[in-house]
Amino acid sequence: MRISKKTTVKKKFNIRLNKGDTVIVRVGKYKGVTGKVIATHPFENKVTVEGVNIVKKHVKPNRDHPQGSITEITKPIYVSKVGYYDQTTKKASRISLKQKDGVKVRVATSTGKELK
Repeated sequence: MRISKKTTVKKKFNIRLNKGDTVIVRVGKYKGVTGKVIATHPFENKVTVEGVNIVKKHVKPNRDHPQGSITEITKPIYVSKVGYYDQTTKKASRISLKQKDGVKVRVATSTGKELK
């Protein structure tokens, strides 16, 4: 009797930030920096923020770059390290979900204002 290897199923995290939201970095090298969310990665529990976590990548010579090159790319950052930037209070705010007429609506907890 053969025992097969277990297949790992990745968990999909519930990220309350959406593409286009303005966030502020709470910890780390980029603390206090604000930027827009470029992409969300729910299986990794990360978001890609414009101008945050920029790294240099060495590219091998290819048809586009015959000499090779060093390009700067933006890497994802954990959701726990960023917070939604509330324009009215100029601070980070948490996001809660509320039901309004049977539809889930995102609400900033600091001000109680609905988010788009």
